[in-house]
Amino acid sequence: MTYPMHLIQFNSLSRPEAVEAIRTALDIPRWLEAVVDARPYWHHDALLGMARTAARPFTPEEIEGALSHHPRIGERAEGSHREARFSRAEQSAVDPADTDVQRRLREGNLAYEERFGQVFLIRAAGRAPEEILENLSARMTNDPGTEQAVVADQLRQIALLRLEGLVTP
Repeated sequence: MTYPMHLIQFNSLSRPEAVEAIRTALDIPRWLEAVVDARPYWHHDALLGMARTAARPFTPEEIEGALSHHPRIGERAEGSHREARFSRAEQSAVDPADTDVQRRLREGNLAYEERFGQVFLIRAAGRAPEEILENLSARMTNDPGTEQAVVADQLRQIALLRLEGLVTP
């Protein structure tokens, strides 16, 4: 499959092909199926609108599964597969040569994982490293329920950005 694909091509794929075509956006089966099963989309905005609300709310198990695909902020995803390329592009503002930022991210990631038992997730695209670090620090004060809702929102934001890169108007 060639990416990005046009919305017309996405609409014409078989159900299994369509699910695979957008799996990189968000690997939550219930979300994938809802987005695919709502085809055909006559406008790109309709696709994104469905993606914003599909499978709401995510279950804790769905979030845990989706997080297993995300590297820590500040760590470069390895490989040439779509997920790794998306991740590297999304985190492009985090300079691996900036040792102070890398140290602070490493320490923050570990503290977050100790507190919440999962990887810290934020839509890094378009955010400066200092903004990411401030967000990480602020979210450490969240209770687990609040943080679960924040993570679900971040997953959706990332999914929308990735979906826009996979399927074009």
